[in-house]
Amino acid sequence: MNTSVASITIPTCDYCYSRLRCLFSNWEGEQCDIVTLKRGCRCNFLPKGHLIFHAGTPPAGLFYLNRGKVKVYKTGEDGKKQIVRLAKNGDILGYRALISGKVYSVTAETLDNTCLCFIPQEVFFEILTSQPEIAIKVMRLLTNDLETAEQMILDLAQRPVRERVALSLLALKQVYGVKTDGQTLDVELSREDIANMVGTATESVIRLLSEFRKDGLIEVSGRKIKVLDEERLLRTAYIFD
Repeated sequence: MNTSVASITIPTCDYCYSRLRCLFSNWEGEQCDIVTLKRGCRCNFLPKGHLIFHAGTPPAGLFYLNRGKVKVYKTGEDGKKQIVRLAKNGDILGYRALISGKVYSVTAETLDNTCLCFIPQEVFFEILTSQPEIAIKVMRLLTNDLETAEQMILDLAQRPVRERVALSLLALKQVYGVKTDGQTLDVELSREDIANMVGTATESVIRLLSEFRKDGLIEVSGRKIKVLDEERLLRTAYIFD
């Protein structure tokens, strides 16, 4: 795993790439200074494969994904990983452990070159106590995370592997979108990563992607996946309007 940090800068909220998507999207002027002028707040430029935080370690603050892609996963006793979340521009990471006062239960790792902002825990708690609208947003995030986790448990328990693989491709499109051609997923995952999303063996993912390709649902070139027939992929995942 890559643990190097390319460079560090002081965050500048006025020029933030994902300003409109973050917790502080409505802030202006002096409100932004709460983050930008506090000691310890910083932005890191991280390479692909960098571990942001590791399960079992105590949180030191809040991470805000300015730009990039991150996978969040749990590791079982047998060493097998289960991806529980895919983070995108504007998402925050590590806030549940921070609020609960517990160690991280998951590990977060960059999927590509990433710009990540960090807010120390004392600054974050100061924001929560002084800015009620931010506290409400965090409560909503906790609720959404719980609903997502419940749906994931249901899908893993009740859906066959074929449906789950189709669902994972649709989820990747929903989270990260597509490239300028309108079909190629704007994220490149290994077959192992997809298997860790779905909760199955890598070999099963390889076989099913090959079947989807032969059926004309997708086109595969290395780690690049192009969705050719989204409607049929939806039907394969048994998702209907």
